[in-house]
Amino acid sequence: MLFYNSIGPNPRVVRMFMAERGIDLPRTEVDLRAGENRRAPYLAKNAFGQMPALELDDGSVIAEIIPICEYLDEVTPGPSLIGATPAERAETRMWVRRLDLNIIEPLANGFRFAEGIKLFQNRIHVIPQAAEDLKQIAQEWLGRLDGMMAGKTYICGARFTLADIFLFGFLEFGEGVGQKLNRERTNLAAWFDRIKARPSAAA
Repeated sequence: MLFYNSIGPNPRVVRMFMAERGIDLPRTEVDLRAGENRRAPYLAKNAFGQMPALELDDGSVIAEIIPICEYLDEVTPGPSLIGATPAERAETRMWVRRLDLNIIEPLANGFRFAEGIKLFQNRIHVIPQAAEDLKQIAQEWLGRLDGMMAGKTYICGARFTLADIFLFGFLEFGEGVGQKLNRERTNLAAWFDRIKARPSAAA
């Protein structure tokens, strides 16, 4: 397999996932800033032009970070970061979906439509007037999540999962683009520091 890597939180999530699972794959770097992901030959691998992508041994390509992580979780040995039972897998996927819709997408688009607009304005449909509202939506949901995290070690309780890696990757990204985690949300702040201390956070 070959992993198409670049800057940005999306490849970062997969790299951290692979580090947690002890997966070491050959990588090729794609220059996101220069728009290499939006032209040939990369578009032949991923027609949507997004990063990252995983090329399998048969030449087929999987894109989108959650399917990439789930595929790697299934085809490599070791404890699953999705879940060992149907109930655990359903719980992890439930939280991944909640985090994606309510926090990660508004946070990421808040950046793309504001601080990142010069990079993205010729690549996607940007809505500058929506940026601040999107950032606020992410913050409101982080406030709700903080309350839900009371007494929990990880997003799924005692289980460290893909949901933790997914949220951490984007909250860490937010720290550098003007969407810092409110440290008064003490449950989330403690969770964030707990994840950041893991060796995989250096991936």
